[in-house]
Amino acid sequence: MCKTSQPDPVRLEIFKNLYQFIAEQMGIVLQNTAASVNIKERLDFSCAIFGSSGLLVANAPHIPVHLGSMSESVRSLIKDKGNTLKAENVYLSNNPYNGGTHLPDVTAITPVFDEDRKQIIFYVASRGHQADIGGITPGSMPPHSTTVEEEGIIFDNFLLVEAGYFRENQVRNLLLNHSYPARNPDQNIADFKAQIAANERGVQELRKMVSQYGLETVQAYMRFVQGNAEEAVRRAINLLRDGSFIYEMDNGARIQVKVTINRENRSASIDFTGTSGQLNSNFNAPKAVTQAAVLYVFRTLVNDSIPLNAGCLKPLEIIIPEGCMLNPTYPAAVVAGNVETSQTIVDALYGALGAIAASQGTMNNFTFGNQRYQYYETICGGSGAGADFDGTDAVHTHMTNSRLTDPEVLETRYPVLVESFSLHPDSGGKGKYSGGNGVIRRIKFLEPMTANILSNHRCIPPFGLNGGEAGLVGRNWIQRQDGTQENLDSTATVEMQPGDVFVIETPGGGGFGEVC
Repeated sequence: MCKTSQPDPVRLEIFKNLYQFIAEQMGIVLQNTAASVNIKERLDFSCAIFGSSGLLVANAPHIPVHLGSMSESVRSLIKDKGNTLKAENVYLSNNPYNGGTHLPDVTAITPVFDEDRKQIIFYVASRGHQADIGGITPGSMPPHSTTVEEEGIIFDNFLLVEAGYFRENQVRNLLLNHSYPARNPDQNIADFKAQIAANERGVQELRKMVSQYGLETVQAYMRFVQGNAEEAVRRAINLLRDGSFIYEMDNGARIQVKVTINRENRSASIDFTGTSGQLNSNFNAPKAVTQAAVLYVFRTLVNDSIPLNAGCLKPLEIIIPEGCMLNPTYPAAVVAGNVETSQTIVDALYGALGAIAASQGTMNNFTFGNQRYQYYETICGGSGAGADFDGTDAVHTHMTNSRLTDPEVLETRYPVLVESFSLHPDSGGKGKYSGGNGVIRRIKFLEPMTANILSNHRCIPPFGLNGGEAGLVGRNWIQRQDGTQENLDSTATVEMQPGDVFVIETPGGGGFGEVC
C-alpha cells in the first residue's frame, strides 16, 4: 500500500522506468507485427500510457509530434464516449479537430479496466502513420490540398474492436466509402491489427504491474512521476529569460511567439498572438500539434532523465488565438501543419529563448505511388548549433524521430532505385559553432508514378544565432531521362516516368556565435 504523500526516491525511479518500459514493449510489438514499410522499417509510430483522465504518464522515445498530442485524442475519446467505454473495446481516431494531428497519423486507443471491469484505471494508445489513408494523391500527403477531406478518411473515435471482435467490414467500408478512398485497405487493416496487438501488450503489462504492487501504489507513483516532471520543468524555467521571435515560412506565413517568465511561481507564458491567420494551404497546424511542439521544447531544456508527460505542461500557459494557422477551424487542410509548421514552431521557440540556431526546419516529406504502390518518407538534414556544440550532419531533428527505409527494402518493395544518398556539402551555417550539413537524395523511378514533395526552407534559410550564419536552403528538382532539368517549389506534385530521377537537397542547420 502507498500511504505517503511523498515518493520514495528509489521507487520513483523504478516506476518511472517501468512505465517507459511498458511503452517500449508496445512499440516492439507494433514494429514486429505491422505490414507497412512506414511502420515496420521507418518506425513512424509512437506508443504511450495515459492516466484515467487521459493525461500522458509515460512514453517510449518515439515521435515527439505524436507524443505531445496523443493526450488530446485520448481526452477527446473520454469526452465523446464517457460512460459507454467498455472492456475489450478499441477505438480509432485521427480527426485533427478532435485531438488528432493530420489524417495519416491514426491512433488506436484501448481503455484499461480494473480486475472487476468496472473502473478504467489507465488508457494505452499507439499512433501509426498510415502509408495511405485516401486523399487526392497517393500517400495521403498532398502538397496542395485546401480542405481536410482532400487529405483522406477521418476516423472520429471509431469503434474498431467491440467486445474483442474486430469490426473488419465496418472499417473497410469507411476506408472505401469516401470521395477519395484509401488505395490499399488491406494494408491499413493489417497495421490497425498491429496497433491493437501493441495496445494489448500494454494492457497486459499494466495489469501485471497492478497485480505486483497494488492499484493504489501504482496510481500514486503515476502522479509522482508526473509531479517529478513538473518540478524538473519549473527548475529549467527558472534559468530562462523573456524573449520573442518571428519566423517566416516559404509560403509567406509567419510564426510569432513571445515567452514571458514568471519567476515567482517558476512558470512561463507562451503567446502566439500575431501569428498568421488560418491559411488556404495545408500548413495549418491543429492546436494539439502546437501544444506538442511547446511541450517538446520545454522537455528538451530539462537535463534530468524524465519521461515527457502531462506534468511538463503544468508550468506552461499556452496562448493560441482561435482561427490562426496554429489553431485553425474545420475544414482547413492540415497535413503539412503536423510535419512542417511544427518544426517552425520549435525553431521559433528556440530563437525566442536564444537557445539553439534553427535546424533544417523541415521533414522533406516525399511521397510517391499509384493505385498499386504508396510510399512515404521524411528525409534528414542539418541540425542547428548551440552555445557550446556544433550541429549534426544528416539527422532527423525535433518533431520527427523516424528513420529512412534501407535501400534494399525500398528497392525490393517498390519499383525505384536509390541512385545516391550523400551529404549536402557546406550547407551548415558557419559560426563559432557550425550548423550540421543536409543531404542529397536521388531516387530513380522504374515505373510511371505520381510523386509529391512537401517541404520548407527552399526560400527562407534556417537562421543562425548570436552572429552565426544561416544554413543553406534546400532544393527540389527532377532530372528527366532525356537530360532536361525541372526545378520545383517547396511543394509540388509531378508525374514521373521510367528513368526520371527525383532529387531532394535538404537544408543545413544554422550556426551559433561569430567566427573567431
